[in-house]
Amino acid sequence: MAMEARDIETLIREAFPKAKITITDLAGDGNHWAAEVIDESFRGLNRVQQQRAVYASLKGKMDGANGELHALALTTKAPD
Repeated sequence: MAMEARDIETLIREAFPKAKITITDLAGDGNHWAAEVIDESFRGLNRVQQQRAVYASLKGKMDGANGELHALALTTKAPD
């Protein structure tokens, strides 16, 4: 089952309410997405820590072969 961009953004926004979030469908199939998340809470965290926090916000939607979200290319950073 594919996910919609707004559903992905909603999950991320619950954890990062003030973030700038950009979701892009990479393949046009609703299964391969890119997300850029820019949030002040990332300041002082390394990239792995930032990305783990975002993946945790997805609440298991990427877990295993039956996950609703097949692929997510993730870019995270603190605001400039």
